[in-house]
Amino acid sequence: MTRGQQISAEVRAALRSVPREGFLPAELRPFAAEDRPLPIGHGQTNSQPTTVAHMLTLLDAQPGERILDVGCGSGWTTGLLGHLVGRTGTVRGVELIDELIDPARRSLALLSQGWVSVEAAAAGVLGLPEHAPFDKILVSAQAHRLPAPLLEQLAAPGRMVVPVSERMMVVDRDGAGHDTVRRLGTYSFVPLIWQG
Repeated sequence: MTRGQQISAEVRAALRSVPREGFLPAELRPFAAEDRPLPIGHGQTNSQPTTVAHMLTLLDAQPGERILDVGCGSGWTTGLLGHLVGRTGTVRGVELIDELIDPARRSLALLSQGWVSVEAAAAGVLGLPEHAPFDKILVSAQAHRLPAPLLEQLAAPGRMVVPVSERMMVVDRDGAGHDTVRRLGTYSFVPLIWQG
C-alpha cells in the first residue's frame, strides 16, 4: 500500500466516530484536522491522520478480534481499533510513558468502549505477553528490526503492522505459523524504546 491508495470504508467510518481532537491537549484541538503529527508531550506525538488511516487499513482489524496496540500514546489509535473490532472484540493498548496513560484512559472513557483498555508497559517487556496471542498487532513507534517479542505474541493466523527503519512492514502469519513480510512505503515515527 502506498500513500495514494485507498483507505478502507471501515477505517473512514472509525475516523468519523472517534474524532482526533478528543485525544489532543486542549490547546492543540483547533489543529486536529491538520494532516500532521501533533505533540502530546514527553517527546511523543499524535500521529498524522493519513498515516494512522493507512496503518489501520493495512492491519484490517475485524469485528471480534483481539488487538494489541503498542505505543498507544494518546489512545487515539486504541479507540479507533475499538470501533473496528466492536464490543465482541478486545483492544489492549500498552504505553511506556506513565504520564500519557491517565490522559489516554480519560479520553477513551468518553467513548464507552468497555472492551478497550490501556496498560502500562512493564520494565524490559515489549507488548503484553501475559494476554497473548493477539490476532492483530499495531506498532506506532519505529523499531530498528522486526521485534521478536511481538512476533511471539502474534496468533496464527495473524497480522502485525510495524514501522522498521522508516519502512512500513506488514507481517502476515498463516494458520501453520509461517510468516510473510511485506515492506511498503517510507514513514517517520518516534523510536520504539525496547531493550532487545
